[in-house]
Amino acid sequence: MDEITAGLSEIDCDVLVIGGGTAGPMAAYKAKMKNPDAKVVLLEKANVKRSGAISMGMDGLNNAVIPGHSTPEQYTKEITIANDGIVDQAAVLKYAENCFEMIQELDRFGIRFQKDENGDYDVKKVHHMGTYVLPMPNGETVKKALYRQLRRARILISNRYMATRLLTGKSGRIAGAIAVNTRTAEFLVVRAKTVIMSMGAAGRLGLPTSGYLFGTYENAANSGEGYAMAYHAGAKLANLECFQINPLIKDYNGPACAYVAGPFGGYTANAKGERFIECDYWSGQMMQEFYKELQSGNGPVFLRLNHLRQETADHIEHILHTVERPSRGRFHEARGTRYAQTMIEMHISEIGFCSGHSASGVFVDECARTTVPGLYAAGDMASVPHNYMLGAFTNGAIAGEDAIDFAAEVDFDAYDRADVLAEQERVLAPTRREDGIPPNQIEYKVRRLVNDYLQPPKVSKKYELAQQRFAEAREDMEQVMVARDAHELMRALEVSSILDCADMAACASLYRAESRWGLYHWRTDYPERNDDEWKCHVLLGKQDDGTMGCEKRAVQPYIVPISDDEKDAYYKQRITAEA
Repeated sequence: MDEITAGLSEIDCDVLVIGGGTAGPMAAYKAKMKNPDAKVVLLEKANVKRSGAISMGMDGLNNAVIPGHSTPEQYTKEITIANDGIVDQAAVLKYAENCFEMIQELDRFGIRFQKDENGDYDVKKVHHMGTYVLPMPNGETVKKALYRQLRRARILISNRYMATRLLTGKSGRIAGAIAVNTRTAEFLVVRAKTVIMSMGAAGRLGLPTSGYLFGTYENAANSGEGYAMAYHAGAKLANLECFQINPLIKDYNGPACAYVAGPFGGYTANAKGERFIECDYWSGQMMQEFYKELQSGNGPVFLRLNHLRQETADHIEHILHTVERPSRGRFHEARGTRYAQTMIEMHISEIGFCSGHSASGVFVDECARTTVPGLYAAGDMASVPHNYMLGAFTNGAIAGEDAIDFAAEVDFDAYDRADVLAEQERVLAPTRREDGIPPNQIEYKVRRLVNDYLQPPKVSKKYELAQQRFAEAREDMEQVMVARDAHELMRALEVSSILDCADMAACASLYRAESRWGLYHWRTDYPERNDDEWKCHVLLGKQDDGTMGCEKRAVQPYIVPISDDEKDAYYKQRITAEA
């Protein structure tokens, strides 16, 4: 295994981008294109060539705003309604206004999007109101195409370096980051005029029903470091009580992909083969109906494709079994299930944080700026709701272009060297013990506790008990966790982030004393939505005394108005037996 090596290096750059998945490479690329003389560094704990949620490609764009099919204003309205009104529309609208240009740029990179016989983008309808889904015939090439652009732009890439903490300057502005090599445990201090965080979802939060630590719905490498680092740097995080919970294939932690199947006539059905909800777009209320059907006498719930023509079902199989999660085909082959022959059993994923599929993330404005000067966030870890892959690309670009302008106006901010020494002590503590509990056992315990106490429906007493259990687990982590090599040290650092995220999930959920977002925040002791008191963001952050706390922040006045008869559209999708 990888032996632990002592060492500390330091480099400078204008823009430091942390995270090499989707948003990060685009942020680095756009920053470099806008100012070719600037020094831009892209830091990734794995290898940028195959890292992130798009490492094996993607089957399509879930939220493409294409002229002739929809307008930015229509999309902004849809997302506002789907997210129960808790949206600062400026960020959503800016994404919607810029995403078509991003599609065209990705097209020039060699990523093909499906077109009709007239040569126009072949957009499909899956959302409740608008038409935004654009298939990608060669979606498996998306990461390769993106990496080629990084190489052509001569972006400085530091693979196998895991960021552990951000550095705050004497003025309160961001000053850089501390990272540790995941193969040698050597430290790297990156002084930067500005930092862009694009470290993905907190996907290893809940425990999958399979019990496998890495059998997660989200990319298993995304263990919430971005959320934890932003918190410890003093940034505010928004709506962490709005969990990510998705429908998935039973016993296979991959999406059921109604987005792909829906335009061809597939749909979610109960055990009787009946469709019970009009729209398979992932919203909290859709997941609430999914959950109800699972618990009723009509469950289990299935993806139904066996009513389609053989060639149609086979075509859907080909798409789903070759892109994003190619192991899906082997799973169905071993189980003996074919889409044309039988309904495919579905279930509910473990909980996580992800703005890409819900709304929980580091709080940002329309330019991806966080509440800490000089710090940006983009992609699944930023608070722009229902972001998906195209949102990560688009908002990454927005962050990169704004950050490079910011860097041109400032100099490096001085930081306290004692912060680096303190972080070295924290990180290396598990390596200095001769015996103890390995990281995988601490991680399993924490994530089992997340399932036992935090999984909706949310019960206040269970959440209070969770906070006590998490404190006990933290004591174990800080006092007796042991790392025997650099690989285990990386896992130990991931456990720390997972535990921070679990604490944040409990704190934010107890603070919002209402139910909202369907299954995502369903509190049994506050079962009703309360717009009078809670039509606001809940911002979580580190208080002056070092403890975790929450506050309300008003939703900014809507740019695109929502009428009273529209705001509850996503609550009216249940198909009744009479209908």
